[in-house]
Amino acid sequence: MHQVGIVGCGVIGSRLAAAFDEHERTEIRVVCDRVGSKADSMAAEYDCEGVTDVDDLVAIDAVDIVYVGVPPKHHAPVVRAALGADKHVICEKPIAETAAVGRELTALARESDRTTAINFPFRYAPGFLELRERIAAGDIGAPKRVSLRFRFPRWPREWQDVDWLAGRDQGGPLREVGSHLVFGTQELFGGVGDVTADVRFTGPEAYEESIVGTFRAGGDGARVAGDDATTTGTVDAGGAVDATAAGPIGAGGAVDVDEPVPGTIDLLCDCAGSEENSLTVEGTDGALALRAWHRLVADPGEDGERVLTEDAGETELALIDAFVTALDGGDGDLVSFGEATRVQAVVDEILGVDGV
Repeated sequence: MHQVGIVGCGVIGSRLAAAFDEHERTEIRVVCDRVGSKADSMAAEYDCEGVTDVDDLVAIDAVDIVYVGVPPKHHAPVVRAALGADKHVICEKPIAETAAVGRELTALARESDRTTAINFPFRYAPGFLELRERIAAGDIGAPKRVSLRFRFPRWPREWQDVDWLAGRDQGGPLREVGSHLVFGTQELFGGVGDVTADVRFTGPEAYEESIVGTFRAGGDGARVAGDDATTTGTVDAGGAVDATAAGPIGAGGAVDVDEPVPGTIDLLCDCAGSEENSLTVEGTDGALALRAWHRLVADPGEDGERVLTEDAGETELALIDAFVTALDGGDGDLVSFGEATRVQAVVDEILGVDGV
């Protein structure tokens, strides 16, 4: 049985806590939050110890897995403390507030002998996995365009009662939500680069209100964002998509395409309508769209539009299962720190962050 320490007792930390509690090979030993009442509440729920200092958590010898579920600017110190105490680490996305910090953590993870992973649920989501399989099988022919679209009538959303999400330094919809679809594009095509974007912010230190941009996915011709980010695992385990011929690319390498697939990103906040997030891939023979995280639609917008799956899956349990498999010496399919840093490098380029 693997003993778990959870750092961060908010909404996301609570989701992972429930999954750790449910998994047959993990047990929550201690939880930590700088707000003592939150730590006490979660500790009571899972009949474990509650602390307010990360150093107290990592000092517990019995703990061998640390889950990092705090805001992005606090990821680095918690990861450093955990690896410094020889703990295995699962970190929430994004890996850090910038790719520069992500590269530091990637190097630190590479130098340790600990197992590390980032929680990007698309690695395990049924809808996304079917999207990848159908493109690989040639269902839409050769991919010609990938489009990322987001609409947020209100940001932060009503249920997000934390101030940092409204700030530019670590919050905003692109980091919080858009990074998932950037990761999905990276999973499909092996890399994202040649980014251009017109970004409008709501204030000098506030979140982005509008993004209209372009990029290219896969192929030798694209300058891949963050291509100096060191990986600590396979780049595209499970097979990426070859845009020049249907069929999966073997695990462990980038997509082998002659011409990158053009992409667009369209994000708007504080607008009319309903919340939206979608990843659409158009090809020579059809199109597929992943909407609202798990709804896979064929031929979106056409008379023959049809829903292929709405299965949300159990991505948190799948992540923990893969992590435990890796700890046991098996082939756990984990998102590495390096992969997550490449995602953050794309986000940084879009937002115009220095030091990408």
